[in-house]
Amino acid sequence: MSKYGLGFISDEDLFEHVRNTVLQYRRHINLEAFNRNVVDPVKMTFDAKIYGQTIRQAIEAECIRQIDKTNNNRIGYFHQHIFRYAGGGWEVPDNGKQGGFDIVNNDRHIYVELKNKHNTMNSSAAGNTYKKMQEKMLRDDRAVCMLVEVIAKRSQDITWRVSVENAGRRETFSHKRIRRVSIDKFYAIVFGQEDAFARLCRALPQIIDDVLAAESNAALVNTVYNELDTNDFYSSLYKLAFNTYEGFDQF
Repeated sequence: MSKYGLGFISDEDLFEHVRNTVLQYRRHINLEAFNRNVVDPVKMTFDAKIYGQTIRQAIEAECIRQIDKTNNNRIGYFHQHIFRYAGGGWEVPDNGKQGGFDIVNNDRHIYVELKNKHNTMNSSAAGNTYKKMQEKMLRDDRAVCMLVEVIAKRSQDITWRVSVENAGRRETFSHKRIRRVSIDKFYAIVFGQEDAFARLCRALPQIIDDVLAAESNAALVNTVYNELDTNDFYSSLYKLAFNTYEGFDQF
């Protein structure tokens, strides 16, 4: 294992956390899984021709797209559960516990809702989250509630202003202890280093390489292409979706 030297988290904990994330990644796809929701061979034909791809490249791109939908949740695990190693009272509660917050520090009265992107909540979800934070502040008059965004519009630690349905009409609410915080600012709060998140990102490629070198079963296994008819990939692909349609028995 390499020496990462981040200072705010041990090399061993960092390696283990990245390893746990990697091993949760979806790393296998076969023809049955590939066609579970029935792929669109017409679109794949357009994609291949317009973007100068072979049909194999188009199939592999679709495989990655399907796998990526699953793996977005795994990245959420990475961003959230790294704070288990922070010490100083930081916790990552089980789902539904500690008021439903993703990260908490009861000693410092900090309660966090973590989102990957700034645009992942619609107005209803934002309103419900804000109400949850308001209720927390009613129960703890020292509480600081934070909406922490990994991919925010900018680096920020600002008052969160949100439009909430109230008594049949929409009102804009704000409170100085309900904050909207980018992940870099939150790392600085947790770890006490202004550039802690940047330092993690710089080290991440090497850590992942080290994990992959140590975990021989972590590589992607994609058998979709090999399970198709190698004599006529287009025919095989179209028959996945249209095998009961007229004329496709001789396609």
